[in-house]
Amino acid sequence: SLMKPTNYKEALDWAFLLLQKADRDPEAAEYVLLERQDWRKTDLVLNERRPMPESVWQQFEQDVAQLKTGLPAQYLLGYAWFADLKLKVNQATLIPRQETEELVSWIGEVYPATASLRILDIGTGSGAIALALKQHFPNSTVVATDISNAALTVAQENATNLQLPVTFYQGDLWQALPASEAKFDVIVSNPPYIATDEKKVMDYSVLNFEPQTALFADHQGLAIYERLAAEVAHYLQPQGNLFMEFGYQQAPAIKTIFQNALPQHQIEIRHDLADWPRMARVY
Repeated sequence: SLMKPTNYKEALDWAFLLLQKADRDPEAAEYVLLERQDWRKTDLVLNERRPMPESVWQQFEQDVAQLKTGLPAQYLLGYAWFADLKLKVNQATLIPRQETEELVSWIGEVYPATASLRILDIGTGSGAIALALKQHFPNSTVVATDISNAALTVAQENATNLQLPVTFYQGDLWQALPASEAKFDVIVSNPPYIATDEKKVMDYSVLNFEPQTALFADHQGLAIYERLAAEVAHYLQPQGNLFMEFGYQQAPAIKTIFQNALPQHQIEIRHDLADWPRMARVY
């Protein structure tokens, strides 16, 4: 424990060093402080030399102790931001990532926002993709599935809180869909895609706190894509699009899988902001 710091900057310097020494993400302390205070970075700059109130310090000290265990900031706060939506998250759901927002944006480029589409999100987790798409395409019908009941409980809560009507079904890929659900214009998936043998190089927080079933897949992380490729044509409208996220080294394998399974279809690969090939569109 530290004597109560004289100001915000001193408190953050202390937290930064402590987390760095513990081999945790030192930026997490600033992120949590900004969220707790409902501040932007500019607010911090304006206030960093101000005395930190006792109550703020006590909360911050508790938060830093939690972050030191490796607990991700979003689980600590109980929410994450995704495409300007505040989403509840807990350890039943993956924390939505920035790259996935780029996948949602790509879909937004392909269709006008006024389109009346039938959209399916496979492996929805916290509901991030489905809810962001319902927000972007208000005239569309959005359906989302997940194998995890615990994740769907969170997703349903997010849909209710955000007042975005999405229909959720529990089950493994297509098995989740009732017979009444017809074909879709857009199918999107950010499935588990990490190879099990990559555990040794993974970030401690991800490995120890995020749900393993949402991270790992068989066949070098390609198992779900192989199943999608084999069956997706049955669920897509003739002019439909399949959008997917995948691991940064998987583009060649993804291309091969979909070219072999769907020789009549085109496959387009896109890079994320860090310039890794991370997304595909099959149409």
